[in-house]
Amino acid sequence: MHFTGTIWRPPYEASSLLLEATAGCTHHKCKFCTLYNDLPFSFRMSTLADMEEDLREARAQLRLWNKHEIKRVFLVGANPFVLKAERLLEIAELIRGYFPSNRTIGCFARVTDITLKTDAELLELRKAGYDGITIGVETGDDDALKFMNKGYCAQEILTQCRRLDAADFYYNFFYLAGISGAGNGERGAKATAALCNQLHPKIIGTSMLTVYPESSLYQEIKAGNWQEESEVEKYRELRVLAESLKIPVCFAALGASNAIPIQGHLPEEKETVLSALNQIIETADENALREYRKNLRHL
Repeated sequence: MHFTGTIWRPPYEASSLLLEATAGCTHHKCKFCTLYNDLPFSFRMSTLADMEEDLREARAQLRLWNKHEIKRVFLVGANPFVLKAERLLEIAELIRGYFPSNRTIGCFARVTDITLKTDAELLELRKAGYDGITIGVETGDDDALKFMNKGYCAQEILTQCRRLDAADFYYNFFYLAGISGAGNGERGAKATAALCNQLHPKIIGTSMLTVYPESSLYQEIKAGNWQEESEVEKYRELRVLAESLKIPVCFAALGASNAIPIQGHLPEEKETVLSALNQIIETADENALREYRKNLRHL
């Protein structure tokens, strides 16, 4: 298989067939991000020939081990949804040729990737099987989005995801606890909930900010321009987010950056989620949580 560098996928894509469509990130300017620093380039598009070879290999392996049919493919890379609609449709046709049983195709996407598609193209992509894309919105806090160089504002998240809603896409958000900085986390969580309450994400997956020395954010901290939240403060932030969400959504703090996994469907399990967060806030050892963060090799 043609995999380049470290491969990242959401926890809920564990059973999907992973297929490399791109490598790296078209933006590659977020101050906190080091996910693609191991690549010698910023962004690269896979050839259709390489993708077809990978699909052929995957089909052969599945037959060898008598595995079940493939029902979902996840295109790896920081934001394969940036590809032109024509290219994404070619990829869908290629997948369908090797795995007729496949039902949906997911991938990571930036908000700005949606902007590049017309409404008609979004409808065509949805019809071709693209669904359940994961968007790293990080926050609805405009100050944090601007400081971290995300390349879009909260209003753009709202506008573009409403277009996904209109095209009958389902989509998932990643929220980054700690992105607003010390003293601002709860404000950022409220802004994010206010944004999400106007949209229809199926999952809000939360990660916790981990600052690595090779990041631009680390240099901002050293220069005194930004201060990191404490670990307990990040959990207070998650509590405010969960408490403020009014939409039906799966709230999932499951990635490695979360020292203590938490998951629940809102609103049915809101009290259970809030109780778990309150327990952590009241009893957690800040030093132990900080030690976990220090020893975390990757997000």
